[in-house]
Formats: sequence, C-alpha cells, structure tokens
Amino acid sequence: MVHAFVHGNPESEAVWWPLADELRRRGVNDIVLLSPPGFGAPVPRGWDGTHHSYHAWLVAELERLGGNVNLVGHDWGAGHVFGIVAHRSDLIASWAADCAGLLHPDYQWHDAAQVWQTPTAGEAAVAAMTSGTLDEKIAFLTPLGISSASAAHVAAAMNPVMAQCILSLYRSAVQPVLRELGDAAAAAEHRPGLVIIATEDHYTGTTDMARHSAARLGARTVVFDGANHWWMQQRPAEAADALTAFWDGL
Repeated sequence: MVHAFVHGNPESEAVWWPLADELRRRGVNDIVLLSPPGFGAPVPRGWDGTHHSYHAWLVAELERLGGNVNLVGHDWGAGHVFGIVAHRSDLIASWAADCAGLLHPDYQWHDAAQVWQTPTAGEAAVAAMTSGTLDEKIAFLTPLGISSASAAHVAAAMNPVMAQCILSLYRSAVQPVLRELGDAAAAAEHRPGLVIIATEDHYTGTTDMARHSAARLGARTVVFDGANHWWMQQRPAEAADALTAFWDGL
C-alpha cells in the first residue's frame, strides 16, 4: 500500500521529512512525497496554475501509483486532497488532511490569501516572499516552526515560478470555490478519512469549523493541541502515531 503525501504553499516536500522519518521507524516504508508543480517541482509547458490544473495533476499522479493509495495532504495539498475526495475517490483507499475548515460554508480566506488574490498587491507580496537570499528565506521560515534542515530545502524552492503559481492558484479559488468543494466532498461517496486539527493553525478557520467539515465528510478527527500550521514539523512522532493508528484501523 502506497502512502502519498502532498504539501502546500510556500513549501517543498521537506516539510514532510521529520514525519516520514518517524513513519519509517514504525515500519511504514512505502512513502511517496508528491511535490505540486511550482512548489518544489518544475511546471509543465503551458501550466496555468489553477486549482483545476492541480486537481488534474494529482489525479495523474495517483493513477501512476496504481490507485488504492493512502493519501495525506497539508495546506493547499489538503485542498488538492479534498478535490480527490469530491471527484475521484475511486483512486484512494483513505485520506488524511488538515485545513478542513477551508470547506466550511462560512470560511473566508485569511488575510495573506486575500492580498495574493488582489492585483498588484498580490504581485508585490509574492515577490517579497520569494526574493532575497537563501539565508533570509530560512530566517523567515524557521520562526514558523520549520526545522533548519527542512527550511533550507523549502527556501531553495521559493522562486519566481512559485510566486506565479501562488497567484494563479489563489486567484482561481476565490469564494465560493471552497464552499462548493465542501458541498461536493460531502455529497461524494465517502472513503475512510482523518481530519487533522492543529489548534494554533489560524489560516484555515476555527477548530469548530474543522470538526463540522469532518462530520460532513464522515471523517474521524485527531487534535494536536498547541500545534500550529506546521504540525508535521512540530509533532512528528505524535502525527506518526495518529496516522499509523488510522491506517491500522482500515
């Protein structure tokens, strides 16, 4: 059984490294880290960077892996996972994801996302985030709770291509896109799911919003009290225990 992990913005596969190490210590060796185009991976020719294109990319990756995958998503990677839950659940055996508050009917994009969705202001914001020296980018990332080793890899991926992909992706997902995705996921045939709730993640709605979305999707929940958006960096052992317990129960 393949266990595939999809990260988000502004990240690379390195955000998963501590968790992947803990999972291997528990005997989970069939781990695949999938990097979305522009986020630590090259973009194909003609890439438009919309959420539709990322959905098609992930469908192709899961088909390449043969389907029947245990799929895990974080940040926009979670958004891509929810797209699979909504429209191609035949490709997965189970799913686990954070950021489920995104699917809540009352969710509004966080402040930074609203800037990225705004012409001119968005261009300036992503340029500031992805420019600068490698050391400056690492200094931006490590206070967020990302380890120095992972931060160096993530920082190297923060470039003008990522900047353009951020703009295209967020601008393609102005509400009601997420609300409609939540409705579609709730109406789809359910696969076993796990919603990961980090109580100090303030980008994706409240804990109650995440619980509400989990209930709509028929998913279990696990709570990492005091962890922020990068729970897989802060609590890798706890996260590995939660995921292996979930998979063992399938």
